Amino acid sequence: MPGSQKKRFPVLALVALLLVAGLVALGVWQVQRLAWKRDLIARIEARVHAPPAPFPTDWSSADRSRDEYRRVTLSGHFLNDRATLVQAATVRGSGFWVMTPLATDGGTVLINRGFIPARAAVYAKPEGVVRITGLLRMTEPGGGFLRSNDAAANRWYSRDVTAIARALPAPVAPWFVDAGQSGGPDALPVGSLTVIRFPNNHLVYAITWFTLAAMVAGAYIFVMRVQKQPRP
Repeated sequence: MPGSQKKRFPVLALVALLLVAGLVALGVWQVQRLAWKRDLIARIEARVHAPPAPFPTDWSSADRSRDEYRRVTLSGHFLNDRATLVQAATVRGSGFWVMTPLATDGGTVLINRGFIPARAAVYAKPEGVVRITGLLRMTEPGGGFLRSNDAAANRWYSRDVTAIARALPAPVAPWFVDAGQSGGPDALPVGSLTVIRFPNNHLVYAITWFTLAAMVAGAYIFVMRVQKQPRP
């Protein structure tokens, strides 16, 4: 065997070892992510279907992993003249979320009352004390994809509680609530459109990484066998 080929074998073995180790590590990481994602989905499902609890009074304890999608209930009266329309794309088409502040005994809470089509000019604006049941949601700062919220022009692409709250009576809760449907099936706004979907492709990714690791190992063994075969 030529000396130059003998020198290349340790380098080839090292490269193959690093590739296999790296791909296996990625596969193990995806298996761990799979377990985490399944646990997350189970916890969210439990929250969504649990009996509603009173809206949190300790606003300083907001925690996404613990609180988001909890069913809550609260009472107050809507500040309909302070409603903010946030652009939305839903199963019902394009339009707006109606983000209306609810004045409660503990302060102001933004309520996502639901969806209205872009062409809708009229929607229900309840007066007096109302009781809201919905899902607790975290703020969505900044804006949408390639579009930033513009408070001065009143153009909103995400439900940014902090930015919207600057024009509301303080104090304002750091969360908002996705309200359930109120009224008939054709009533506007249309509530209960919260999308609870968590992509779970970790098993496919894990299989892909482990398969690539096996292919690299197989290719290295094949090359070694070919090189060791006697040549004329």
